Parts: sequence; structure tokens; C-alpha cells
Amino acid sequence: MKIMFICTGNICRSAMAHHLLEKKLKDLKREDIEVFSCGIYAQTGDIPTWEAKNVMKEEYDVDMSKHRATYIKNSPINQMDLILCATKSHKIAVLDMYPNLDGKVFTMKEYVSYHRQYHDDIDIKDPWGYDIETYRSCASEIEECVDLLLQKIS
Repeated sequence: MKIMFICTGNICRSAMAHHLLEKKLKDLKREDIEVFSCGIYAQTGDIPTWEAKNVMKEEYDVDMSKHRATYIKNSPINQMDLILCATKSHKIAVLDMYPNLDGKVFTMKEYVSYHRQYHDDIDIKDPWGYDIETYRSCASEIEECVDLLLQKIS
């Protein structure tokens, strides 16, 4: 199975989800799933934000130092079995660019039926430009989605 996470720049949300899922799969000794990520407006080669790297290392022992952003048009998106977007607008953009992928594209929260009490928003908000606490909150939402995803695909 091939799973791709998508956000805007592939330096925060999709990168965090990508590397967190990879770590959890490794911990579970699951080798049947490949994980990818890209950004709709990413600059291929960009590095993750300092905040994303630090939160993932401190909170989840996830090393993102080697991550480099991938622009969606440079990604293997057409080979994916499942495409999970950070927001509804990302999902719409992906389906506008790749209508052939209909049925494989969801928001992360939509796919895992995520509903945190009082936070029924289908989007994972962009932490870019905000403080480290915003990144921690974003990473926590992503982790909940990744954990639910692992349950769903097991």
C-alpha cells in the first residue's frame, strides 16, 4: 500500500504526518506500507520549518532533518492507493488537478472519522508562521489521525 500526505508547502503538516506514520510503521515492523508526502505549492527541496522539526523530535522522537519538500507535480501521486490532505481545499485542488484519483483522495480527518469534541472542523490548520505551541497542537491532531489511520488499515 502507498499512502501520500498533502498540504500546502510540504514543510509542516504533510511532512509531520509522513514521518510520524513512517516511524510508527517501523515500530510496528510493518513493511507493507510506503509513505510519501508533497505540497500543492511546495518548492521542491525546501527544508521543514524549525518548529516542525523540533516538535517532532521532542514530542515523538521523529527525525525530520533529511526531509525535503516535494512539489505535487514532481511527486508519484498517480501511484498512490490513498491520498490524505490536510484540508478540504487541498482535497479539492488535488481532485481538480487529478480527477482520475477520485475515490482515493480524502482529508486526513475525513478518512479516519476524526471528531474531537467541540472541534468538528475537517481541516488541520496550518501552523506555519505561528509559535511552537501551535505546532504542538497541530502535531497532536496529526498523531491522533495517524493512530486512527493505523487502526483502520490494520
